[in-house]
Amino acid sequence: MNTRADRDVSNGAAADAPDHLVAIVGAGFGGLGMAIACRQSGIDDFVVLERAEGVGGTWYANTYPDVAVDVPGIVYQFSFAKNPGWTRTFPKGAEVRQYIEGLVDEYELDKHLYLNHDVVTRQWDEARQFWRLGLGDGREITAKYVVTALGAFVEPKVPDIAGLEDFAGHVIQTQRWDHDYDFTGKRAAVIGTGATSVQLVPQLARLAGHLDVFQRRAIWVFAKPDFAIPRPVRAAFRWVPALQSLVRGIVAGFVELGLVGITVYGKQVAPLTLVPNWACRAFLFTQVRDRKLRKKLTPTYGFGCKRPSVSNTYYKTYTRDDVDLITDPIERITENGIRTRDGVDHPIDVLVLATGFEMSQSPEPYRRRPVRGRDGFDLADFYEHNRAKAYEGVCMPQLPNHFMVFGPFSWSGSSWHVMVENAMRITTRLIAETERRGASSVAVTDTANDEFFEFISDRGKATLMHGKACANANSYYIDKHGDFGFLRPTTAYQSTRASKNIDFDDFHFRHTATTVSGIGERSAGSGS
Repeated sequence: MNTRADRDVSNGAAADAPDHLVAIVGAGFGGLGMAIACRQSGIDDFVVLERAEGVGGTWYANTYPDVAVDVPGIVYQFSFAKNPGWTRTFPKGAEVRQYIEGLVDEYELDKHLYLNHDVVTRQWDEARQFWRLGLGDGREITAKYVVTALGAFVEPKVPDIAGLEDFAGHVIQTQRWDHDYDFTGKRAAVIGTGATSVQLVPQLARLAGHLDVFQRRAIWVFAKPDFAIPRPVRAAFRWVPALQSLVRGIVAGFVELGLVGITVYGKQVAPLTLVPNWACRAFLFTQVRDRKLRKKLTPTYGFGCKRPSVSNTYYKTYTRDDVDLITDPIERITENGIRTRDGVDHPIDVLVLATGFEMSQSPEPYRRRPVRGRDGFDLADFYEHNRAKAYEGVCMPQLPNHFMVFGPFSWSGSSWHVMVENAMRITTRLIAETERRGASSVAVTDTANDEFFEFISDRGKATLMHGKACANANSYYIDKHGDFGFLRPTTAYQSTRASKNIDFDDFHFRHTATTVSGIGERSAGSGS
């Protein structure tokens, strides 16, 4: 793969003309999906800017032991690029990365891809009607349209715990796994018990001499129906694509029912939410017979208030003699270990931080990497002081010619790829319409943006998240303003239908003398 790390991404365009028609920020599923959408729409003058050394986004960053998809692989893929070769129902990270790299090859995205290109600023130039993107090395690239595909989780979150910098042992962040470190015979500690830990903890227990897991809130975990997919089945999917589409639709329906139905509609059908609650408790009982330990592992909030996980080994790991689950709050980290508020010191050699990410819909990422739009709009200030509004989760009035693959109220929760494909559809339709009209910019109107927000926030108020069962969840589904902004409280069907029926009257198309050439008129090699 040609990284284009040391080549000039600008094309030497005139001062009043942008270097490229479209710049896509991020080369995870969202960015690559948007790049494919550009190719399929006849847009060839685009670049994909990725700060890492490889494609994949979170799948490039997360390589910790046993990293895997936590939904069935058959729904964790694009509808137009189905993979008949998944070897397991829940593919491991290596298989997902292979699928991602296959997309780059199949759709010939390499010539558009620039790795090691870190976009640190985005500034709308109103006079010239294009975006100025500042790179980490001081260079600048300009583009008429910008698509951000940063994902939900932007930066690894380092916990604010006193003494962390004083620890004399080895510290590993799960998003930057140290594959050279030997855990054999070491006393290890994991802080955090989210979805990452559910996968990681059983593996570390096998490697380390002793493992302490520090838990603030328990997580709902159910049995994982993970099994190898027989070769005849994979062959059938390959030779009869309609069969895979049928199975995919059925599995997607069950995922939608479990992840969306309970969370979004749980308040209206409250008794039904007890079914998965009982099922998880029953599974826990089969894994852990010690009553005190089982109580520690049982969440104090209802099922669906936070994203649940699946594992056949997580609960049972805590029954090992060399594993301790510690629920006393951490007071501080010392030079040689962790001290809890009960005064107990827990000596360790290596500390693993499984403490998650900063969310992309919070101000912090945009303090470090500013995004400034029309009339002095600052995205960090907006997220700090205002309820997040984004039309169909894709665009904001103050950010012309700017589209988001993951914005407020965009992810239905059933499949990440449904959201990406919806954003692809909306973005390419708006770019094509803007070019067809010969306009210099397009932005959603305030009225349309407010109407969508009213529609979606009203649905959010009726979700399980605002019920008593979720009072102790501290869920990232709910933003700092109390909105259900991280997820879209509708079905995937509703969001897909909406993306296919956007009304161009909801947008303002501006015409100026600086309008640049349209789709298909610029050279394919302009980014070389």
